[in-house]
Amino acid sequence: MQNNRITELFGIEYSIIQGGMVWVSGYKLASAVSNAGGLGLIGAGSMYPDVFREHIQKCKKATNKPFGVNLPLIYPDIDKMVAIVIEEGVQVVFTSAGNPNTWTSKLKAHGITVVHVVSSIKFALKAQEAGVDAVVAEGFEAGGHNGREETTTFTLIPMVKEQISIPLIAAGGIASGRGILAAEVLGADGVQIGSRFAVSEESSAHIKYKELITELQDGATQLTFKELAPVRIVKNNYYQKLLDLYKTHPTKETLQVFYNEAKLKTGIFEGDVVDGKIEIGQIAGLIHQVQSIKEIMSDMITEYQAVKKQLN
Repeated sequence: MQNNRITELFGIEYSIIQGGMVWVSGYKLASAVSNAGGLGLIGAGSMYPDVFREHIQKCKKATNKPFGVNLPLIYPDIDKMVAIVIEEGVQVVFTSAGNPNTWTSKLKAHGITVVHVVSSIKFALKAQEAGVDAVVAEGFEAGGHNGREETTTFTLIPMVKEQISIPLIAAGGIASGRGILAAEVLGADGVQIGSRFAVSEESSAHIKYKELITELQDGATQLTFKELAPVRIVKNNYYQKLLDLYKTHPTKETLQVFYNEAKLKTGIFEGDVVDGKIEIGQIAGLIHQVQSIKEIMSDMITEYQAVKKQLN
């Protein structure tokens, strides 16, 4: 892998960014990815402000390489989180689930590199207009929250590339060296990887969650809750209960209650893989074992280089 706009923007060795996933992306995962040459992100979505600050401070001690944080803009205490980012001197912020106009200018005024996650050309252009330094264009193959348009990564990346001038990071369905190379061919300057890193040794997810993911095959996940905020989850017992609920033609309010009762923490962090809400991407069918971040990065880079050489 060679230097490009993403490695230069973040000061990293490889244009590989780790997704800032809730209940998964603590300082151990973020620092491990950064130490391996990528860009690790602390996922703030599942953290109270004091816990968020603690993870930032521990990450500083665990790596001397660049790292960042992911801030969902719908977070109830987003103002406190932004203040902590500034106070702790975090240099990179990925924002998601909200309007980039709200915080981008303030963050950039403090010398922070800002990247926004989008699922369509329209939102990519809005993010560029808001002054972000790069965008992550995420296809609906991705785990967790998704775009309503259900646009795949394969079609989204070249369409966004055609419309924007700032660096483009591809996300959704990428977990291998082949996937990274394919994203580059489609026009991406770098990639963001979530699911494969979620199943790493350094991920803060429960071991039962990790073991479940390694057993999944294609078709094991589904994009649902489209009336609220589309989210991709595993087809477990919780999902079956949701299907039964849909048969009753529920109101949005009823769905919201069911959604709120399904704590992600229960499934991902505490390991109730039967009745918990389990988020993971479609690419789970390609993840067969729990590995260290060092092994995962090495495998992906080796495969990337081998396939690129073969194609040349």
